[in-house]
Amino acid sequence: MQHSDLDVSPAQHGTLAVRAYATKEELGKAAGEHAAHVIADAIAVNGAARVMFAAAPSQEATLATLIAEPGIDWSRVECFHMDDYVGLHPDAPQGFGNWLQRLVFDSVSPKDFHRINTAGDAAQGAEDYERIMGSAPFDLVLCGLGVNGHLAFNDPPADFHDRKAARVIALDDVSRQQQVDEGHFEGLEDVPTRAVTVTIPRLLNAAVIIASVPGQAKRQAVADTLGKPITGEHPGTILRTHPAASLYLDKESDPR
Repeated sequence: MQHSDLDVSPAQHGTLAVRAYATKEELGKAAGEHAAHVIADAIAVNGAARVMFAAAPSQEATLATLIAEPGIDWSRVECFHMDDYVGLHPDAPQGFGNWLQRLVFDSVSPKDFHRINTAGDAAQGAEDYERIMGSAPFDLVLCGLGVNGHLAFNDPPADFHDRKAARVIALDDVSRQQQVDEGHFEGLEDVPTRAVTVTIPRLLNAAVIIASVPGQAKRQAVADTLGKPITGEHPGTILRTHPAASLYLDKESDPR
């Protein structure tokens, strides 16, 4: 299939490859096919794959393509997710583990889907998830970018040298308002104020990172990610240091 893309050949920003497409659907097709190849290659080489998932509307087209791709033996794929709210009912549809279950794992059956447990003591849940992830690199991280530039729920100023792999964080109001604007909650007062997130150093411990970032609301965050100094004030800038990271944009999110 021919993509009516704006820029098939990636532009380089540091080590970050940037590809832009006309629509979010074409972005998702390209990113999802890329992800499928990474997973299949990891299984072919290692007999298994470890994949970290983000849960957000920005990921929908990418994930739809990924789960429809043939040739992935999901029984060999160990799956993780990068954040979840503290304080929601375990069955709340806004929970990111629940979202991924509906969007991905009701359609494919991985070896494991390790969910962050925020139902009890949140700090213990973060510690448990750190243990579950272990220290082995992920073969693939599928991520987005927040309107404030966050990766997972590492809001600015983010810690690029965090020694923990997961921790409890306080959500800033920009992140909370994003959840309202995307239709997950009726009002700001309904959005939890805390979450457990995988930290940036742990996310970057990956062979490949694919960031799917469509939409006008993300354009400034993309501009900052590509143009600002690499500091925790703009968390997405750290992607420019990863040796195999790709940023997929659509016409609305591309500021160039």
